[in-house]
Amino acid sequence: MATHVTSLAGKGPQDSARKEYGSVAGNRWIQLVCGIIAMIVISNYQYAFTLFTPGMKQTFTGVPYAKIAAVFSAFILFETWPMPVAGYFVDKFGIRKLMTFGAICIALGWVLGGTIATSPLGLYVYYGVISGTGAGIIYISCVANAVKWFPDKRGLAVGLTAAGFGGGAALTIMPIANSIHSLGWARAMAYWGLGQGIIACAAALVLRHPPSGWVPAGWDQRAKHLHKAVVQSKVNFTWIQTLGRPEFYLLYAMFFFACAGGLIATGNLSQIAKSLHVSDAKVWGFAIVPLAATLTSLCNALSRIIWGTVSDWLGREYTMFITFGVEAVLVYLVTRVAGSPIGFLVLFSFVFLFWGEIYSLFSATTGDVFGPKNASANYGMVYTAKGAASVFAGFGAAALAAYFGGSFAVPFYISAVLCGVAAIFSLFVLRPLIRGRIANETPVPGATGVRTALAQATPLTQPPTATKLKKEEPVTKAG
Repeated sequence: MATHVTSLAGKGPQDSARKEYGSVAGNRWIQLVCGIIAMIVISNYQYAFTLFTPGMKQTFTGVPYAKIAAVFSAFILFETWPMPVAGYFVDKFGIRKLMTFGAICIALGWVLGGTIATSPLGLYVYYGVISGTGAGIIYISCVANAVKWFPDKRGLAVGLTAAGFGGGAALTIMPIANSIHSLGWARAMAYWGLGQGIIACAAALVLRHPPSGWVPAGWDQRAKHLHKAVVQSKVNFTWIQTLGRPEFYLLYAMFFFACAGGLIATGNLSQIAKSLHVSDAKVWGFAIVPLAATLTSLCNALSRIIWGTVSDWLGREYTMFITFGVEAVLVYLVTRVAGSPIGFLVLFSFVFLFWGEIYSLFSATTGDVFGPKNASANYGMVYTAKGAASVFAGFGAAALAAYFGGSFAVPFYISAVLCGVAAIFSLFVLRPLIRGRIANETPVPGATGVRTALAQATPLTQPPTATKLKKEEPVTKAG
C-alpha cells in the first residue's frame, strides 16, 4: 500500500482564508474563540463529576463508591479511545459535521443520565459512552483546529484552547453546585446537559479548518526567526506512519505517567477531602469541595496558557522537565495536609497549576513532531493515554483507597513516581530522539529533500520506492 507524505515547504499565489470563508469564519482568532467556547461547555463533564457523586451515593444505596467512580473512568475512556477514529473523520470530512454530532451526544448523555438512569450501569452508558464520545469529538476537533490555524503560535493557541476545557468549569462549578442543591443531582444534570449541547452546536456552525496550504501572512517555517527552542517536522505523517515511530510510544507513555495524579484529584476530590478530614470545612463561607473545584479549575486553565506559551520560547522538552518534576513533588505532598483546609486548597491549586499543561504540551508537541495536516488523528492517538490513565485514576484509585481504609496515599505515591519518570524521559530521552530525527529532514524542496523526507516518514518495513509523493500544494497567505 502506498504511503503519502506531504512536504511542508512550498510557495504559491497570495490568497486568504477570508476570501474563501468570509470575514468571520476566515478569521483565525474567531476560530480560536469559538473553539474555546466549545471546550468550556464540555469541561463540566469531567471537572463537575465530583459534585454529582454525593447525590449518586444517596440514590444508589448499597453501591460501593468504586462502582460510582467507574462512571468517571467510563467517561474518560470513551472521551479518549474513540478519538483517533473521530480525528480521522474530522481531518477527512471537516470539522463542522463532526462537531455537530458531538454536541448532540453531550446533550443526550446528560439529559438521559438525569432522567432515565436508574443504576450506575445506566450512567456508564449515558454519561460514559454517549457524553464521553461527544466530548472527545469536540475536544480533538478544537485542539487540532488550533494546531492548524496557528503554526507560528502553536503553544499559545493550544494552551488557550485547552484552557477552555481545563478552566471553563471554574465559571460553572458554583452554579452547578447550587443547581444540585435546589433541584437534585439528576434534574440539574439534565438541564445543564441540554444547555451545553445548544451552545456547542452554535460554535460548530462557525468552525472551519484553514484552506489547504494556508499559512499566516509573513510566516515561513524555514525562516531564521523561528525560535530554535522549538523544532518542527517538515513532513506530514499519516496516522499509520505515526504508529511506526518510536517517539509516538514515548509520548504515549509520558502522557500516561504525567496524567494520573491530576485525574485522581479530578475524579475523587470529594472523597479525597473526606479522607484528609476536611470535607465538612468551610473557607471564606464556602463549602470546601466546590471552592476547591473552582480554584483548581482556574489554576488548570492558567497552567495550559502559561506553560504552553513558555514552551514556545523555552522548548517543549525543557518545559515538560520543569513542570513534571515540580508536579511529582506536589502530588507527594498531598498526603501531608490532613486536617488543614487551607493547606488542602493551596496545595491542590498548585497541583493543577503544574498539571494542566500536559494538554498544551503534548498536543503542540504532536503537531511539531508529526506535522499539522493529520493532527486530529495523530493527537487523538496520543490522547488515548488519558483513557488508560483514567482506569487507574478512577476505579483503580478508589479501589486502592478502599483497601487501605479510605486513604488515597498509595495512589498518590504511585502517581508521584510516574510523574518523576516522565520528567526524566522528557529531557534525556524525548529531546535527543525527536531533535535527531528532525535535524536529518532536509528542508530544501526537490528530489534530494523529498527523498530524505520519505526516508524519515516511511515505515522501515516498506520500501521507499512504493511511496508516492503528493503534488506540492500552493501556500496561501492570509489576507
